[in-house]
Amino acid sequence: MNMTAKPALMQAVEKLGYRVTAGDVAAAGLDVKLAERDLQALAAEAGGHLQVSESGEIAYQFPENFRSILRNKDWKLRWQERLGKLWGLIFYVIRISFGIYLIASLALILIAITILVIALNSSRDGDSGDSMGDWGGSMGSGGWGGGNWFFFFTPNYYSQNRYYGQSQGQSQNRSRQRRSGRGQSEPESMNFLESIFSFLFGDGNPNADLEERRWQSIGRIIRNSQGAVIAEQILPYLDSFSPHQDPDDQMLPVLSRFNGRPEVSPEGQIIYHFPELQVSAVQTQTQAVAAYLKETAWKFSHAGTGQILTAIGLGGANLVGALVLGGLLSDGSLAAQIGGLVGFAASIYWLLLGYGLGFLGIPLIRYFWVQSRNRQVEARNEQRQSWAVALNQADQTTQQKLDYAREFAAIQVVDASDLAYSTEQDLSEQELRRADQIDAEWQRRLDSRLQDE
Repeated sequence: MNMTAKPALMQAVEKLGYRVTAGDVAAAGLDVKLAERDLQALAAEAGGHLQVSESGEIAYQFPENFRSILRNKDWKLRWQERLGKLWGLIFYVIRISFGIYLIASLALILIAITILVIALNSSRDGDSGDSMGDWGGSMGSGGWGGGNWFFFFTPNYYSQNRYYGQSQGQSQNRSRQRRSGRGQSEPESMNFLESIFSFLFGDGNPNADLEERRWQSIGRIIRNSQGAVIAEQILPYLDSFSPHQDPDDQMLPVLSRFNGRPEVSPEGQIIYHFPELQVSAVQTQTQAVAAYLKETAWKFSHAGTGQILTAIGLGGANLVGALVLGGLLSDGSLAAQIGGLVGFAASIYWLLLGYGLGFLGIPLIRYFWVQSRNRQVEARNEQRQSWAVALNQADQTTQQKLDYAREFAAIQVVDASDLAYSTEQDLSEQELRRADQIDAEWQRRLDSRLQDE
């Protein structure tokens, strides 16, 4: 088994105190059919030990440094950790590159417009030999050339001031939070370049761990119920389905994942029994579980309000500047004569315009998409909540099923003090230590056979 692909298993072993059964791992949300096989492979690779109880149940004991043992033995795991760090750096560069490109694009557009406006003014005055004098005259006179030069060069003046004011306010908030001992929220810890990416593409799926949370919750519900449940206990953690569909049909994936089986009561009611989740390495306690699986609403952006307004301002300035630049570049001969940055801007003009359109168009489309997704999320949450309420207000039929499920409820603990065999010690040593116990067991079996005869 490639242990680099089993981080969830290793995390479960650590959380459970390095001594686990397959049922313990499955109760943490892992597939019980794979848990036994994967635990055996992990124990073999990480120097773990197999412990067998008198009743034949198996527990696995792992050293607390088993990750270091695996890392020293498996070069793939070492490279995976290094590549993970490298990818984090690469992705951060990708995130801030959109903000850098926006600023660079806006700066290029404004400089090109400024040069083109000055060149047009110079050619209009008919004195191309004294263009430097005209630069000063047009800028100082406050006429058409000077006014447009200032406007084109700083179209985002007020947006910039809003951004800096917001940044200062956020810094003051962070200082107050540090003094009061409260943590920082995500919008305040996001820098401006990161906020550009967040404005464009959002911050990822807030429910990326939904399946993991789903199976962890279901596993804990089964373990809290000592391995026997009814469908109504599990429905608040599943997805919505047709009201005309039998709730018991939704239990098939749960039975498959946790290797359960249905049991039918004398009244014809179905409960679900999970024997493998009834075996634990330690005495289990009831774990807190949310009443139902709640999905998090999608958020347009985790950037602060001031950062979003600044991004819109810069994006709008970039788009307007691109359109103005396009009008000035309509005379292709002028751009060819000037060359330099103007020529470069002319060569990538459609890229500049496309970025300006996409910078505002993509978030607009995404805004309506987020609203649609949130309506679906809200509907699923309401459905799950209604199932949880129905369980709390159980009718007589549901209560009968719960009572029947309790007949199958049990937890068997593989106690370290009552082991028949462990790979931690030599077999002969274990047999010598348990000689009296073995003799007593044989004597009991002999007496039982004589009584039968």
